[in-house]
Amino acid sequence: MRSLDVDCKISVYCTINGSEDVNKVRTAVSNILTDMDEKLTDDSFAANSDNYESLTKIYETMRSRKTKNAYRRHLMRNMTEDSTWFYLNKQAAFANAIALCDEADESPLGPIKIVLHSKNIEDVTQKKSEGYCSDIFTEEAIKFIEEN
Repeated sequence: MRSLDVDCKISVYCTINGSEDVNKVRTAVSNILTDMDEKLTDDSFAANSDNYESLTKIYETMRSRKTKNAYRRHLMRNMTEDSTWFYLNKQAAFANAIALCDEADESPLGPIKIVLHSKNIEDVTQKKSEGYCSDIFTEEAIKFIEEN
């Protein structure tokens, strides 16, 4: 499999509540993202990846459920100069489902926060269209995933 040339770092953050099993939180994150370097503390879980393909499961779900517009809204609303982010429901992730959250409190045990970092964040999130329209993957990334 050839690699995709996209300059983007993916970071994942979530809290670990006293009532939660650390391994279940780890499973929740690994159910939605791949190829992540994990860091665990007593009350939080963080993971990072420079591999853009880590987002494949999210993209496939987004595409199959036709929820691209919802992701676009979140990415646009949360965009800064070099990053953007969105929340996913932690309990749904544990059940191997991907559910976008509008607000952190929509996930009772706290959300999983996915952050995309890039010096060219607009290029990373932009999809071919007239005007500006964000998407998690560029056209190059979409083509790569569909071919592999």
